[in-house]
Amino acid sequence: MTQTLKIVIPMAGWGTRMRPHTWSKPKPLVSVAGRTSFDHLMHMFDSLPADMEVEYIFIIGPYLGEQIPVYVKKNYPEIKASYVVQEEMKGQSHALWLARHSLHGPTIMVFSDTLIETDFGFIANEALDGVAWVKPVPDPRRFGVAEVNGAGRVARLIEKPQSMENNLVLVGCYYFKKGEALVAAIDEQIKRNVQLKGEYFLADAINIMLEHGAQMRPEKVDVWLDTGTIEATLETNVYMLEHGRDNSAEAAQREEVKIIPPVFIHPSAKVTRAVIGPHVSIGAGCEVNDCIIHNSILDEGAVATQSVLTGAFIGRQARVEGRARTVNIGDNSSIQF
Repeated sequence: MTQTLKIVIPMAGWGTRMRPHTWSKPKPLVSVAGRTSFDHLMHMFDSLPADMEVEYIFIIGPYLGEQIPVYVKKNYPEIKASYVVQEEMKGQSHALWLARHSLHGPTIMVFSDTLIETDFGFIANEALDGVAWVKPVPDPRRFGVAEVNGAGRVARLIEKPQSMENNLVLVGCYYFKKGEALVAAIDEQIKRNVQLKGEYFLADAINIMLEHGAQMRPEKVDVWLDTGTIEATLETNVYMLEHGRDNSAEAAQREEVKIIPPVFIHPSAKVTRAVIGPHVSIGAGCEVNDCIIHNSILDEGAVATQSVLTGAFIGRQARVEGRARTVNIGDNSSIQF
């Protein structure tokens, strides 16, 4: 009997590093390269075997979390999805523990602001107890890393190592052959009270699994993108526009508009007398008049008039008028210079 693959995605955090945009929507619904971060995350799983049965478990928060089921129902009506509300922010392991009754059989856990390029096709035939996706970096000291033994297995996870030899940074995506084993480790973690500043971290639960003999291997990725901060989201926007999200040729058909590729301009956006690009995303229903814009994101319905924008992130239905250099305003806001 084929088991259903569970994909559990914690997204209950407050999104403080993405404010002011997360005052009005949860972080996964923030726009990047013409789509929401959530859309890009779901696109990651296109490489799963076509015949594999999949169930998504979204762990949402009490603040604005109700927007996620609405978005999923509208945009992904075909998927099987369930939701768990994390009322108290007690950490990653706590979030997964709340979903414990659904975590059995093969399970993928990925954080909602983690975007990687990987092929999940091997999942159906994976023999080991777990897989940790990692990216080699020159200086790993501000990240969590996987320490790998001579057999190529993960020996333990280390948070912010002091040395440089373990450079396989954990990107926030894991596979567990048995979700029950992860839940058992989290139970033990909570009983031991292995936590930091009131939060239970997933790395500690995985280390408990490794202590009990679980066999886990690293899976390297070349591309790891982040949508956890404004700066990181703008960088992710640059990468995505340079790797498939560019529609400069179509955008260049507009009169009195100079396009410097790569850019994404939604077909419904109204752009007149403007220089756009490089690395600009303009969402559906936006209005841009008499502007010079580069390295910026304008979310749905944003309006920019007589502005020079660089490194800007303009929220939904927000309005900017005047000569700004860098501006970051949330949804339904207005600013005039």
